[in-house]
Amino acid sequence: MSTMSIKPLSNRVVVKRLEEKTQTSGGIIIPDNVKEKPDQGIVEAVGPGKPLENGSVQAMSLNEGDRVIFGKYAGTEVTLDDETYVIMAETDVLGVVQS
Repeated sequence: MSTMSIKPLSNRVVVKRLEEKTQTSGGIIIPDNVKEKPDQGIVEAVGPGKPLENGSVQAMSLNEGDRVIFGKYAGTEVTLDDETYVIMAETDVLGVVQS
């Protein structure tokens, strides 16, 4: 069985959402229907960059493996090989988490 991958175009990135905790620190289990979608993820793939009018390409500031924060409704969700990803423009990413 071959695994497929997504190659983003232009200034797009493919992000895999980080899993939301299903239990609070007090031990309360949060049901699936009230959990919010996480707004953090790991960059899985990065496009080549934004094409400029003069024919050059503006380099991407994100790299594969970056942990990023993005808007709650940013991008488009896609499912590939039973994994869900979000494809979004680089400008939809609000920041990179530094450790």
